[in-house]
Amino acid sequence: QVQLVESGGGLVQPGGSLRLSCAASGFTFSLYAMMWYRQAPGKERALVARITSGGGSTSYVDSVKGRFTISRDNTKNMVYLQMNSLKPEDTALYYCNARGVWVGGRTSDYWGQGTQVTVSS
Repeated sequence: QVQLVESGGGLVQPGGSLRLSCAASGFTFSLYAMMWYRQAPGKERALVARITSGGGSTSYVDSVKGRFTISRDNTKNMVYLQMNSLKPEDTALYYCNARGVWVGGRTSDYWGQGTQVTVSS
């Protein structure tokens, strides 16, 4: 059974930090690119950060560059999002996503249930 379980969300003051974690099971984690998405109230879900299957390449949405860092540990089937200098506009439900692309263009896509991040004084 495929599972992605996020943790680490919470309430933090502006300028603070949080580290989100996502524990993966039920699939070959090291073959999947991993993403963090977020969805704020009234807005569509949006990609925040991406890391390749081997961890050698990362990318970020412009609004979090220099503040957020995505990383993974393929020995533990974990992906992380270190969030620093948090702003109220970072408030959202954060989701972990695993995506595999196979020969012939077939894809596999798994989602967690999300963890809430609230940035407020």
